[in-house]
Amino acid sequence: MAKSKDVFICQNCGASSPKWQGQCAGCGEWNTFLAEPAAANSRNPKGSAASLRTDVPTSLAAEAVLEQPRWSTGSTELDRVLGGGLVPGSVTLIGGDPGIGKSTLMLQAAAALNQSGPVLYASGEESLKQVALRARRLGLEAATARLITDTCVEDIVRVATSLAAQVLIVDSIQTMHSERIESAPGAVSQLRECTAELVRFAKSRGTAVFLVGHVTKEGQIAGPRVLEHMVDTVLYFESDTGSRFRVLRSVKNRFGAANEIGVFAMVEQGLREVTNPSAIFLSRHTEPVPGSVITVMREGTRSLLIEVQVLADASLGANPRRVAVGIDGNRLTMLLAVAHRHAGLQLHGQDVFANVVGGVRLAETAGDLAIVMAARSSLRDTPVPNSLIAFGELGLAGEIRPVPFGEERLREAAKHGFKLAVVPESNVPRRPPEGMTVRGVTRLNQALDAF
Repeated sequence: MAKSKDVFICQNCGASSPKWQGQCAGCGEWNTFLAEPAAANSRNPKGSAASLRTDVPTSLAAEAVLEQPRWSTGSTELDRVLGGGLVPGSVTLIGGDPGIGKSTLMLQAAAALNQSGPVLYASGEESLKQVALRARRLGLEAATARLITDTCVEDIVRVATSLAAQVLIVDSIQTMHSERIESAPGAVSQLRECTAELVRFAKSRGTAVFLVGHVTKEGQIAGPRVLEHMVDTVLYFESDTGSRFRVLRSVKNRFGAANEIGVFAMVEQGLREVTNPSAIFLSRHTEPVPGSVITVMREGTRSLLIEVQVLADASLGANPRRVAVGIDGNRLTMLLAVAHRHAGLQLHGQDVFANVVGGVRLAETAGDLAIVMAARSSLRDTPVPNSLIAFGELGLAGEIRPVPFGEERLREAAKHGFKLAVVPESNVPRRPPEGMTVRGVTRLNQALDAF
């Protein structure tokens, strides 16, 4: 009998090597190689989803005519993040910190999706009693979704095929194993093979598959990054410590807009949708305060109003501090330099602290103007009116550049009662929103003198 040969696999990136190495050449991490048995060469294993595939070519026009409508998950926010609903035959990977609500959201979605077709919930971490207790707490004990506790991916595919399941939920992918791989569950080879098996099953049967994944301490899906390339959609749950609000962000989506977000609130009855997220990130003061300016950021197809706060205080050391929370630190330094050169803001002897209220991260350049206006307001102790919003990109020459979706941002601000907007000249609409005065500016000094 031939001796089985081991292959050393990096547990961080999935790179393979015929012998052990201290440092991975692919990702640069140390001591991540583990010995795993080499996978057997099987072109069409018995009982796998590959045997269910039919290689009959068809035309693109025929597939376009046969396009099926999307399925509603029962949650408007989840449908928004998915791009308008669940696509038949799609594979969605959802990750997040422990206890953030991944299993709760999947159980709520299973109860809603079961109204339009059979749903199979495969749990590899909890028993049937534990899942039933959570369903009772969520008020879903009357749901007719099918449950199974198994960690063998071939058995799960076999049960889903016999049930003709429309939706398959696997919780979690790190607990699954394949009979064709001898390594332990959670290993890189097992993750890759189990995910590939479920992807083949989804594409051949038209079953929508949800995969719940664990995350590492860096916040990434545990396992090689190739998993994110194999699936159609990658969703991440985000939350601040101690906050009951959850943000579901779409990192990758083949059927919708990437970077789309859905906002939920964790309550005793599970995850509840937040239809007005701006109310979370926006704290309206009873009276104007220095150093606070409201801006409008864009997340996917949604406009959100957020509050940018800047505190300028006299520095006691030789090197003034620049602290940014929710804002890129290098961009804050650049904006302060532009404000000093083109608007005369003397911030070289000031400690500057910038923060975005609500824990959200301002990653786009549309908040540049609001940051500089807040810095000037704090430096001169002059409050900005509560009814004013500002957005625009600031260039190194002191010019105010236009930002995309300017009219949508203004409509969102008008919906919340803002009366004055300072925006780039190119973003001024032909017909401003009712009850709002829009002032277009081209230079930084014009914007700072606008209020």
